[in-house]
Amino acid sequence: MTDIRYLAPRTLEEAVGAFAAAAGAARILAGGTDLLVQMRAGSARPGMIIDIKQISEMTSIEETADGGFRIGAAVSGAVMAEHPRFGQVWPGVLEAVNLIGSTQVQGRASAGGNLCNGSPAGDSVPAMIAAGAVVTIQGPNGRRQIPVEAVPAGPGRTTLTPGEILVSFTLPPRPKGSGDAYLRMIPRTEMDIAVVGVGVSLTLENGTVTAARVGLGAVAPTVLLVAGAANALIGSKLDDAAVEAAAAACRAACRPIDDKRGTIVYRIKVAGVLLKRATAIAADRAGKV
Repeated sequence: MTDIRYLAPRTLEEAVGAFAAAAGAARILAGGTDLLVQMRAGSARPGMIIDIKQISEMTSIEETADGGFRIGAAVSGAVMAEHPRFGQVWPGVLEAVNLIGSTQVQGRASAGGNLCNGSPAGDSVPAMIAAGAVVTIQGPNGRRQIPVEAVPAGPGRTTLTPGEILVSFTLPPRPKGSGDAYLRMIPRTEMDIAVVGVGVSLTLENGTVTAARVGLGAVAPTVLLVAGAANALIGSKLDDAAVEAAAAACRAACRPIDDKRGTIVYRIKVAGVLLKRATAIAADRAGKV
């Protein structure tokens, strides 16, 4: 068995330096709920594990000066749930993160790991996309920021370049009258991989949608931002025709596969159904803010 080096840096600069120097042989350990399973299965054989949980910027959640939130990439779902305000402002995002595995897994699993694992069915990703989250990435050439939807590149792949590490998510402040929701369809009652996942975020003024974003997961090689669905909702009062047009846009965006969890036809139909349900929940929440 090949020896594996373990490093627990206390600064981001040290982590990036070690990750870049490993030239692809290292893996980042946030919660480890994907990495350790992959190692046991033999699909991941890193020469080095870089544990980022000693880096404060990557393990903290804080409100920004404008009323948004900055969430470290290694913050667990359990820590997010314990925050006194995050779940009030972004209930849909919290719902999505807390669907990752069991209660025990949620004590370790992070949104950063969920995103970087590259699964098209990652639960937190459609909700983060709907929220308009922006990620901060740091690598040998410095820092950059990109929208969440620009990170996935395909199953098991991201657009991060060699040596880059996901540092944090920044979620924007919420205007009055805003709400979000995430729903997924799974074959079992819990702890399964999504057949379809839909995140919706809305802002309403006097009953009219003034802003909307829709994220769609498990129906294409990457999680999708469905601009057509959002555009169908914006300017409407969420009448049946507008919501159906948004559902149709979600169905049209689907490029799913047949597998044991669901057929292509089924996934496409469910995408439209979940869009309608998530939109209704987000709108109800917007009306209570």
